[in-house]
Amino acid sequence: MIRGIRGATTVDEDSEKLILEETEILLIEIIKENKLEAEQVASVLFSVTEDLTACFPAKAMRAIDGWKYVPVMCTREIPVPESLSLCVRVMMHVNTDRSQQEINHVYLRNAISLRPDLAETEKE
Repeated sequence: MIRGIRGATTVDEDSEKLILEETEILLIEIIKENKLEAEQVASVLFSVTEDLTACFPAKAMRAIDGWKYVPVMCTREIPVPESLSLCVRVMMHVNTDRSQQEINHVYLRNAISLRPDLAETEKE
């Protein structure tokens, strides 16, 4: 079974350093919370809001030991008025026997506002 694991975080400004740092923190948290190995991951899709142009957040995955060969792609979010800005989102497609309810989605920083229902689950 392939399941999707969602995650998101925000940065304070459009800076390559900040985007890569916060994305790496997010990825490590997703990996830890779901006890993932790179071999389980079919692909990872990263998206950014239109105000983030300093770098590709997928580059952060290359800094994580053992994750070099996981296929990644970046895209841009739809610019919906009043939506969360300076946001990096992740959709990780993993091979797992876990049910949807057993998947731990991770929302950090201001991105908690995107799915407070799932962020609260994470804190329990």
